Amino acid sequence: MPTIKPSASLRNSYNEISELCHKSNEPVFITKNGEGDLAIMSIQTYEALVGKYELTKLINEGLDDINNKRVLPAKDALESIKQEIKGL
Repeated sequence: MPTIKPSASLRNSYNEISELCHKSNEPVFITKNGEGDLAIMSIQTYEALVGKYELTKLINEGLDDINNKRVLPAKDALESIKQEIKGL
């Protein structure tokens, strides 16, 4: 269940909201005039969320490469890497 707080809570209860974000590892939704306005979370939760997004993006790129035949057999890929290293 999401935690929802009014924007006045940021001024009046910052430490409580910060503690809640760190303990729950979930965003806290802030309302302004009764409408959704912001989602705040700890830095650790943000970094984990971004990491999952980046990993998903890389997996999807890899799947796209497989589906479009942009792959090499492992032996050929390793040989190509060895040749690049020799050229450095």
